[in-house]
Amino acid sequence: MNEWCVLGPLADLEQEAGKRYDIGEERIAVFLIGDDVYAIGDRCSHAEASLAEGELFDTEVECPRHGSSFDITTGIPHSLPATTPVPTYEVRVTDGVMEARLKDPV
Repeated sequence: MNEWCVLGPLADLEQEAGKRYDIGEERIAVFLIGDDVYAIGDRCSHAEASLAEGELFDTEVECPRHGSSFDITTGIPHSLPATTPVPTYEVRVTDGVMEARLKDPV
């Protein structure tokens, strides 16, 4: 796979809020902080809640179900109950359109 997939217009994002995109089987949470766009797996690794619905604190998003926080730059959890990272995705913006690079399964 390892291909670029269109998410949508950058204008659809709000500052410091998440938005969920579904690309095939992938659920991706996308965040805009300043001019930077970050994308991580949308499913919390503890209880599969939507991370796009979580509250953002700097570069950490808090899972709305049990409060685990994940670094949106690395996918690494910083608080329990989650202990497993979520995937991260490279994002690019071309002519106002966001694309994410989907990775080959491991």
